[in-house]
Amino acid sequence: MDKRTDLTGAIATLRDGMTIGIGGWGPRRKPMALIREILRSDLKDLHLVCYGGPEVGMLCAAGKVSKVTYGFVSLDRIPLEPWFRKARETGSVSVNELDEGLLLLGLRAAAEGVSFAPTQVGLGTAVPENNPYMKTVVSPYDPQDILLAMPAIPLDVALIHVSRADHWGNTQTDGPDPYFDDLFARASERVIVSAEEVVERLDRTHSDQAYKSLFHRGMVKSVVPAPLGAHPTTSHGVYGWDMDHLKTYGATAGDAEAWAEYMAEYVAGGEEAYQAAVGGAGAVRSLPIPVF
Repeated sequence: MDKRTDLTGAIATLRDGMTIGIGGWGPRRKPMALIREILRSDLKDLHLVCYGGPEVGMLCAAGKVSKVTYGFVSLDRIPLEPWFRKARETGSVSVNELDEGLLLLGLRAAAEGVSFAPTQVGLGTAVPENNPYMKTVVSPYDPQDILLAMPAIPLDVALIHVSRADHWGNTQTDGPDPYFDDLFARASERVIVSAEEVVERLDRTHSDQAYKSLFHRGMVKSVVPAPLGAHPTTSHGVYGWDMDHLKTYGATAGDAEAWAEYMAEYVAGGEEAYQAAVGGAGAVRSLPIPVF
């Protein structure tokens, strides 16, 4: 089955009110071409689940979001994502604020098909107090062992940016850290991937890179060719993050007119116009990949 489609076709399968998991980590390997297509759509009332970066702030700024479940929302060198900070200050979105470990456990429970994950994470802290929906359970093996029951976080769909894919939905992801994209995929009813490169068959052209596959092709519903599709975030092996652009975007926070100008200059015209506006493919591919 050929799963290839374009940005418009992939996003047209989404519906208002969906719970959408977004792969990547802060300003790293986010599916920004898919996010920009959502910005160009009529979608609304979305519940985002993520280790958040600019996608959260942009979708909040555009009024697409009703709720965010997150471990953090940051642009790294800009510690608090500007537009998400504005949304939190004004209370325009509801939030399920977790730490990184609890978000992982919630996704993993959904991926394993169980309703919660027992854990000691969060016990003895303000986490249960600030998240009163969380309950504790008693170990069936030791009545003295009280554990926090982190609820599963099932997703309607996951959006993930990969290094390369083929028409069957096989994927490979370069970079030293896969983040938790495998959990986002397994916790979802279906996965939409955008890819820097789409080939006919990875087993014929990139078989030596098979170990870079993070999840089974059967989970993938749609494959979208999207070269430079993670910009302004990092896509390992291809380009680093564009911190100057992130600062330009962040400076629009709280200014409706400035945000409208950003949308008109960088989003409304589609991906080809976007790449031209940010300096072209050569400029993006020359962005150094940050080393820590």
